[in-house]
Amino acid sequence: MIPWPASDRKKSECAFKKKSNEELQDSNLLPISEDKVVEGKGQSPFDPAHKHTAVLADGMLYSGTMNNFLGSEPILMRTLGSQPVLKTDNFLRWLQPDASFVAAIPSTHVVYFFFEETASEFEFFEKLHTSRVARVCKNDVGGEKLLQKKWTTFLKAQLLCAQPGQLPFNIIRHAVLLADNFSTDPYVYAVFTSQWQVGVTRSSAVCAFSLKDIKHVFEGKYKELNKETSRWTTYGFSDISPRPGSCLEGPSSDKALTFMKDHFLMDEPVVGTPLLVKSGVEYTRLAVETAQGIDGNSHLVMYLGTSTGSLHKAVVSGDNNAYLVEEIQLFPDPEPVRNLQLAPTQGAVFAGFSGGIWRVPRANCSVYDSCVDCVLARDPHCAWDPESQICRLLPSPIPKSWKQDMERGNPEWACANGPMGRSGRPRSRPQIIKEVLAVPNSILELPCPHLSALASYHWSHGTAAIPDISSTVYHGSLLLLLRDGVGGLYQCWATENDFSYPVVSYWVDSQDQPLALDPELAGIPRERMEASLTGVGGGAALAAPRSYWPHFLTVTVLLALVLSGALILLLASPLGALRARGKVQGCGTLPLGEKAPLSREQCLQSPKEFRTSASDVDADSNLQGTEVA
Repeated sequence: MIPWPASDRKKSECAFKKKSNEELQDSNLLPISEDKVVEGKGQSPFDPAHKHTAVLADGMLYSGTMNNFLGSEPILMRTLGSQPVLKTDNFLRWLQPDASFVAAIPSTHVVYFFFEETASEFEFFEKLHTSRVARVCKNDVGGEKLLQKKWTTFLKAQLLCAQPGQLPFNIIRHAVLLADNFSTDPYVYAVFTSQWQVGVTRSSAVCAFSLKDIKHVFEGKYKELNKETSRWTTYGFSDISPRPGSCLEGPSSDKALTFMKDHFLMDEPVVGTPLLVKSGVEYTRLAVETAQGIDGNSHLVMYLGTSTGSLHKAVVSGDNNAYLVEEIQLFPDPEPVRNLQLAPTQGAVFAGFSGGIWRVPRANCSVYDSCVDCVLARDPHCAWDPESQICRLLPSPIPKSWKQDMERGNPEWACANGPMGRSGRPRSRPQIIKEVLAVPNSILELPCPHLSALASYHWSHGTAAIPDISSTVYHGSLLLLLRDGVGGLYQCWATENDFSYPVVSYWVDSQDQPLALDPELAGIPRERMEASLTGVGGGAALAAPRSYWPHFLTVTVLLALVLSGALILLLASPLGALRARGKVQGCGTLPLGEKAPLSREQCLQSPKEFRTSASDVDADSNLQGTEVA
């Protein structure tokens, strides 16, 4: 590895072209032979901020990136290998200038490119983004007269990921093909966000697209741009045979190439199936695999990287609804996950970020410390071993005695004593009662840890349930004002898959009136807690009610002064204008009963006095009076 720092002249040149200092870092040069040096333009971006993609298929490199320094000329290009170099035609505007490529997936005869760009076929007040899938044939050799060294099979279609009645998720972030299922019914799984933000955070969605549906759209109707109205309309089917854009051997006819120059956009969108919609999260990368459970069925597992450096593991159920199994914060400082790669043989997921690569096990079964936790997780990689009383990673072959319930996730059956026993209720967790000795008239906050994002939680006092809408329940925690009769057993319950279990139990007691422990709770381990650990304000006694009357009077007086000052200013301006006008027009020197002069010039003459009457004024308002000394 040879150091290859940028020269000061190059740094100044790049800075003049609006590049930041972060993008002018030193790099390294890997020495290679001269016969292996290739032109990188069209294969790698000029700017690391430009999204790009590339895939090597059959010895040829298919890339999607920006072809100029300004980042305004997107290009899909094929290089290397024995086939001729082909690229998209920028003059024909097959791609919008802001196209952003996220994935390239090779198939048997074609290569699919997934990207996002401005939708030119729609008319809105706001610039509308849309997700696309483009297709080129591997055996494309370009045109002989028309479209020389250009793609002759380039087609693109819209990708639609939306819930019924909701705004679509129109910005694609990443896409992958499940290779394990490619020969039967392959699906493309893609991560989307939306350009419209509801609230303070964005939402994300994962949609599945059948490869059969994608092929069907590319065999359907085209769109055509009416150059007179500048609007896109449906063209229908072409009468040219063979169909333009088909993956046929040899060059296409001039008629077919002329048609392909203007009919590269398909009329129908490719509609996907939403599997997971998550609010307040921006997914950036995706990796998928299938895992076989104890029941013998294959379950789709998705690993999702977020914009804040988290890794989500989700499992798709039989009704195409995904649920989260695990969430891990990978990086101490929030930054996006830039890449995700699965290593099934190593049982790990590799997450790439700006500082390096993290290796994460794809299953953390040891975090489930009981049979209930292990079964409720519904992780196809994990099962409960009744012999060792440990939640373990599924081996191959799978022991028949291990417990797992992927369909229902109900531990009442899987964790019961005996293979078919349903009457005995399994023990959810080692019960520990936390004793809290509090000061009378103090406020206590009893927290309830949310161990599962899929469960619903509620509180109970003894045998009576405390409603969730009660004012004493705040963000899942229970607030207690210690008065007479409020002590005793308080429990937070979680309900998941029709199974309820206590998450935490508190025995609240008062210093002045201690309560005897319920005999039914005898034998359960107890842990004493200080009231200050759960008290609001340290569990101190309630302070005397604070009076805000002085503050109210101060604010009222200040407001009255401000309003009075504003009123005086408003009244002073018209009065000042009237006085100034009277001085200009009346000069302020005429006695009562005398008429003011018609102009200011008469006021500036020598101090002579004119006395007139109504008869001394002619029809043109000219004075006819006699001058008086």
